[in-house]
Amino acid sequence: MEKQQGARAADKGARPDHFLPHLQGLRAIAVLLVVVYHFWPGRLTGGYIGVDVFFVISGFLITQQLTRQLERTDRIALPSFYAKRARRLLPAAITVLVFASLMTLFVMPLSSLTENVREILASTFYVENWVLALNSVDYLAAANEASLVQHYWSLSLEEQFYLFWPVLLLGASVFAVKFLKGRRWLALISVLAIVGVVSFALSVVVTITDPAAAYFVTYTRVWEFAVGGALALLPRLRPVRAWQSNLLGYGGIVVVLACGYLFDKTTPFPGYMAAIPVLGTAAVIVAHHREKPWDVGRVLSFRPVSFIGDISYSLYLWHWPLIVIAPYIPGWGLSIWNRIALFLFCFVIAWATKRFIEDPARTWTFFTKRRPRTTMLAVVGAMLVSTLFAGTAWAVQQPKYDAEAAQLASTLTDPPECFGAASGPTDGLEPIVPQCDNPELADVIIPSPGFGNADRPQHPECLSTLNDATVRDCQFGSDDADAPQIALIGDSHAYALMDPFIEMAERNGWHLTTYLKGGCPWTTTPLAARDAFAISCDDWRADLTAQLGAHEPFDAVFTAALTDRNVPGTSDDEQVAAVGYGEAWAQVLDAGTPIVTVVDNPAWPDDPNKCLRTEDAASCTVPRDEGLAEFDPIAMAADAAVAQGADVTLLDFSDTYCTSEECPAVVGGANVYRDVDHLTRTFAFTLEPFLERAMLTALGR
Repeated sequence: MEKQQGARAADKGARPDHFLPHLQGLRAIAVLLVVVYHFWPGRLTGGYIGVDVFFVISGFLITQQLTRQLERTDRIALPSFYAKRARRLLPAAITVLVFASLMTLFVMPLSSLTENVREILASTFYVENWVLALNSVDYLAAANEASLVQHYWSLSLEEQFYLFWPVLLLGASVFAVKFLKGRRWLALISVLAIVGVVSFALSVVVTITDPAAAYFVTYTRVWEFAVGGALALLPRLRPVRAWQSNLLGYGGIVVVLACGYLFDKTTPFPGYMAAIPVLGTAAVIVAHHREKPWDVGRVLSFRPVSFIGDISYSLYLWHWPLIVIAPYIPGWGLSIWNRIALFLFCFVIAWATKRFIEDPARTWTFFTKRRPRTTMLAVVGAMLVSTLFAGTAWAVQQPKYDAEAAQLASTLTDPPECFGAASGPTDGLEPIVPQCDNPELADVIIPSPGFGNADRPQHPECLSTLNDATVRDCQFGSDDADAPQIALIGDSHAYALMDPFIEMAERNGWHLTTYLKGGCPWTTTPLAARDAFAISCDDWRADLTAQLGAHEPFDAVFTAALTDRNVPGTSDDEQVAAVGYGEAWAQVLDAGTPIVTVVDNPAWPDDPNKCLRTEDAASCTVPRDEGLAEFDPIAMAADAAVAQGADVTLLDFSDTYCTSEECPAVVGGANVYRDVDHLTRTFAFTLEPFLERAMLTALGR
């Protein structure tokens, strides 16, 4: 976040007259909301609104600074403005980016290489928010490990604001001189109002139509800066009396804190809901009275509070990469006491960064006494340094990444005996009894824990994601007119089995058609939330029904889906969920098409690859009754369909995934999971013989 504009003027070393000390306290609230939210997301579900508080503060301070310069000189010295912003923000930001590159090189798993390097580079050039916006349409990205610099999206957005905002105000001022008889204030407030209203309207609309991208893109957030700018241009909005100031100030604090506590991931955000914390922040900004000890301005200026505000920028920069790195440090993890220790350490390193990097870089006379171009050349140099470190991490790690990929390809071409699901036992069509055992696999983990997260299906273009309601009917296998017609239908858990089905189709001469949408199972039961994603799921299901109706009956259909473990195991809930699958299947069953389906695989509270990187495989387990769902509606629907004489086959690999007491992360030397509930591509291939026999039986072969 942009540092307090009045904090120790770079050239004078003293606070300017317009410095508002209570804003440091507001900064402290904002950064604590974000940091606590990231450390304990379940305790402060709306802490993400802290960045919105920063946006309003920045809009106020920057607009105030620029308009003062316009009043004094009738111009804005753009090179000087940009140079000062760079000296304030870039040194600490580049320091953390270099640290992130080093961690990518020495600590982070190989699976995160591409994502980390891409986002470090995006953050170096302040376009991280747009990179995340483009990536946010990927449903599976929700299951990926967050990059080390994901939080730079807000810094990127602020830098973009700093680039165009002074140009916009300067243009309005010039327009006023030429066409409005010098009425600069009217031009400024008009431009601000137009930009703010348009941005707010876009925020509301895009949050409804594309909420994932709306969270990151610049044009849905500019209105928050504009609200702060309005406070700078309309000083009469500030309360005159102390009681008014305190009413607004304390009321605004309550509103902001309440949003941090009450908002959660289901809140439509930013959109119209963002107006609540934004207006609460505006109320605190105008509450400047601080004569009495109880005045809100004095309370927010209390030294321990303002200290956190002083280090808020560095605290924001450091806290996230330290959280991401912690699980990969042997013996550390993120237990409650380790979290608290790391939380406190964030404050220490933030203070050190401000003391030894931020402040010296901002006041170094080598830059402050020279023309702005000297600073800008240093900016280019710093960005090149960050790029060099990121490029080095890529150059060193990419060969290792390729070697892991080659090992996987070799393993799948010639798997060792008893590898993966072949170790049994299983309740497939031909159970493996007794369990197959290969001592050579005792200490083997393929793919390695550092690569497991990257072991995913190879056809992402066939999966409709998030708000994409398009039914993507990908075609594979034989194009012969008499080839058996096979369909693979379901959500991302069906997608996890896609590559084995492609191989089966090519080997057996089937024609395979896939209908897959992440998070959207093939059922008539509506999703609990009624947001844009749920609407897209409804539309996808409706189009799927139409396409299946228009298609010649398939010879066999395979379907799989994630079991919702949040649904209580009551008879009513079970019945509703099971009936939904049965109703969806009826369309193809009535056409004489057999269905093969599968009990869902276990789910984990956290990615088991994190455990495998620091612990023995024997220690990385989840209790069977926690990993497997209490009830599986697909299994219930299959049993009900069979009882009614329908041609439905249910596969249950629960005893392959789990012993009688626990579910391990490694089965027969194969790393089972690439995240908390999706199978690795490698393990999915070890299920192929059982899947193939089931499909051949369904086809009568």
